[in-house]
Amino acid sequence: MKLVERSEWKARGPRGVTRLSSTKGVKVHYTGGRVDPALATDHGRCDDAVRGVQNGHMDGNGWADIGYSMVVCPHGYVFMGRGPLVLPSANGAGLNSGHYAVLGLVGASGLTRPSDAMLNGIVDAVEYLRDKGNAGREIKGHRDGYATACPGDALYAWVRRGAPRPVTNWTERLVNELPEIRAGMTHTHVKTVRALLHARGFPPADLFSHTYAQNDEDLRGRINAFKKANGLAQDGIFGQKCWETALA
Repeated sequence: MKLVERSEWKARGPRGVTRLSSTKGVKVHYTGGRVDPALATDHGRCDDAVRGVQNGHMDGNGWADIGYSMVVCPHGYVFMGRGPLVLPSANGAGLNSGHYAVLGLVGASGLTRPSDAMLNGIVDAVEYLRDKGNAGREIKGHRDGYATACPGDALYAWVRRGAPRPVTNWTERLVNELPEIRAGMTHTHVKTVRALLHARGFPPADLFSHTYAQNDEDLRGRINAFKKANGLAQDGIFGQKCWETALA
């Protein structure tokens, strides 16, 4: 599981905590609003999105904390929300003690369909809450027992199928583990990116450096040329969609 602790996403401290000892299971949620589609290709935005949810719940709803037990982004990272053995507040009045609440970062518009990585992340969250929070075997949607469209048709259909892990091929499994490469990084996979760009007809001047410097306009230009040729936003970042395209 790719767990992101509260300190890592810079969560605000809760105003209060209500404990619980176990639940019947987990309910799956979506945001209900618009989620920026750019989230799917830029994991750097995910922390901001989770903080935005927390701010909305604490400042808008007046809740003690983010309402969800855990939050899963399109890249399969599992953000710690209230966590295990803590009462959530997202399921609805009278329903919170029955199930933990796990949010998939998709919405009613914009980004509406969960990625395979997100579905795997939700399963990871459920298993974590079973192990650490005494969650029972139930996996339900927010709309089960509450009048709402949440978690949206796509997520709810998956929940109704029993919330199975997606079947992925070797490329998808590999891509899920690869980092997002952006300016300012020194990482062994910067060299991998240089080699892939060379193989795809966008050869950088330096094939062997592990550094993508802030002022490396050559590598930035090669990445953007590759992204333009494949219909991707030209932001100088080699992210999940780039890995998928380059390795296909």
